[in-house]
Amino acid sequence: MYRDEETCLPHEYYCKLPNEIENKICVVLDPMLATGGSAIAAVDLLKAKGVKHIKCMHIIAAPEGIEALHNAHPDVQIYCATQDRQLNDHNYILPGLGDAGDRLFGTK
Repeated sequence: MYRDEETCLPHEYYCKLPNEIENKICVVLDPMLATGGSAIAAVDLLKAKGVKHIKCMHIIAAPEGIEALHNAHPDVQIYCATQDRQLNDHNYILPGLGDAGDRLFGTK
């Protein structure tokens, strides 16, 4: 999943899952949980494939994202190393680290 920077909506761009995934524990890894949109979409996708045991792991999370993910999927455990204070008007985590994907893949 990636988040469109203009609309802040998640988009799926690659999905390759193992056979019999419905019988496995799946962990959604996302370094930064901002609005929760991408994590929610990833969990939606896994549940549509029949997965029943899902955990989400994040390094940094905004309270808004934690609340949105919990409200959408109260059965999913959420783990994060730290919670920052809020989202700004562009839905970026404050104080945050900048865009983790851009830093990791050198796209900016």
